[in-house]
Amino acid sequence: MTAVIDVQDVVVRYGEVLALDGVSLQVDRGKVIGLIGMNGSGKSTLFKSIMGMVRPDRGRVLIDGSDPTEARKRGLIGYVPQSEDVDWAFPVSVRDVVMMGRYGHQGLTRRPRPADHAAVAEALDRVELTEYADRQIGQLSGGQKKRAFVARGIAQGSSLMLLDEPFAGVDKRSEATIVRLLRELADDGRMILVSTHDLHALPQLADEAILLLRKVLFHGPVAEALRPESLALTFGVDLLGTVSAA
Repeated sequence: MTAVIDVQDVVVRYGEVLALDGVSLQVDRGKVIGLIGMNGSGKSTLFKSIMGMVRPDRGRVLIDGSDPTEARKRGLIGYVPQSEDVDWAFPVSVRDVVMMGRYGHQGLTRRPRPADHAAVAEALDRVELTEYADRQIGQLSGGQKKRAFVARGIAQGSSLMLLDEPFAGVDKRSEATIVRLLRELADDGRMILVSTHDLHALPQLADEAILLLRKVLFHGPVAEALRPESLALTFGVDLLGTVSAA
């Protein structure tokens, strides 16, 4: 079976800055993977490489066996951005945001058909936002905004979903809802890659963890990733006793 994400020996430089240094990883469908690393570790660059927004200086990235740009055009990649990357004042409703996930199914006219409306309604129901469908996106709470973008990925039918800090600025109830949703999506056969600083949510959320510091330091079971010695390599400090895998 073809890996959903297949990254081989990827090097990315921004001028003199080495952002990724020989990154290799393969991830199959049906899993939630936590991507862990400090600011500047290369997490955002890895996301952009997977989405085809950054071309490696060396190495290759395949998504479901396809070039990332082609995979994105085919709707294979769903993306939940960080809150600060979104213009929440833009005059679109929650339903409009979720419908954006259907653009790849609508052709050049982007005129929604009955199947598109049905997919959007199902996605909104799944993330428990049906009653907020006509509300302007910026009027939602932090957790509801995240769930709206998860709904966009569900409606899109993407085989891969990337989430950038989905727990930042959300309350515990919303965090639990998002964790449940992502676990359900993985059970449906999707591959979920989550960049997060919330190490305490990791055991309930993820099947595996990737520790990144310009290169992959570790890829495997969450309990092993959360060992103090593993985190010390990743963050460059002694975190003994600060994180528990229990």
